[in-house]
Amino acid sequence: MLSYSIYRNKKSIKWVTFIHGAGGSSAIWFKQVRVFSKFFNVLLIDLRGHGDSKSFIKSYRDYTFDGICIDIIEVLDFEKIKKSNFVGISLGTILIRNIAKINPDRVVSMILGGAILDLNFKSKLLMKIANWTKKILPYMFIYKVLSFVVMPNNNQKESRNIFIREAKKLYQKEFIRWFKLTIEIIPLLRIFRNVQSKIPTLYLMGSEDYLFLPAVKKVAQDHIFSRLKVIPNCGHVVNIEKPKQFNEITINFIDKLN
Repeated sequence: MLSYSIYRNKKSIKWVTFIHGAGGSSAIWFKQVRVFSKFFNVLLIDLRGHGDSKSFIKSYRDYTFDGICIDIIEVLDFEKIKKSNFVGISLGTILIRNIAKINPDRVVSMILGGAILDLNFKSKLLMKIANWTKKILPYMFIYKVLSFVVMPNNNQKESRNIFIREAKKLYQKEFIRWFKLTIEIIPLLRIFRNVQSKIPTLYLMGSEDYLFLPAVKKVAQDHIFSRLKVIPNCGHVVNIEKPKQFNEITINFIDKLN
């Protein structure tokens, strides 16, 4: 089973589950844990091969988005968490959307930061180049290039450095396994764009998230159960770059569901 941490709040029955992105770990939520645990029970999960879940690599099922989502659901089952609000960043938002697709009864709401709903020409080209070179070049070189493309500005330096630091804990083989998932991404994102979910969804995007914001704007406008909040002067990793706004907006969204 995946490695995870729990912060319980005896006064609340609500759960919030945090899902990090590729190359990260549950450590990226360090600006959220203290605040959210004042209001909710908090579950932090390290995805397979990331953070403290590295020691379980050999026991994992096939590397598919469904398989990785089942990893997450197993943690909820083990802790007897019937329903949870899910908060994700970057690739974590794809996993949350997929959990909502395969097991919607477990998802109270989705808060999707730096959400990925489509890949533009530049993104697709970078993925192809990375796929061609992933067995030749050191994975950290590829990851650093991708990090600078997704988080290019000076105000995104902290986010970039944290993700690069956490990615160094991966193994080369593990990086390759995750990167093979890119084959599944395009058809999966097409489903997310075209099939409306009835689960309350908040997209939290930075105004400088140029790669992914345009697609999210369109989906949030077309899907009646979705809303979009754009944080000014912010890039892709909104929970690190603008933690105060991220925390306030997310907590208010979850509270209003009642």
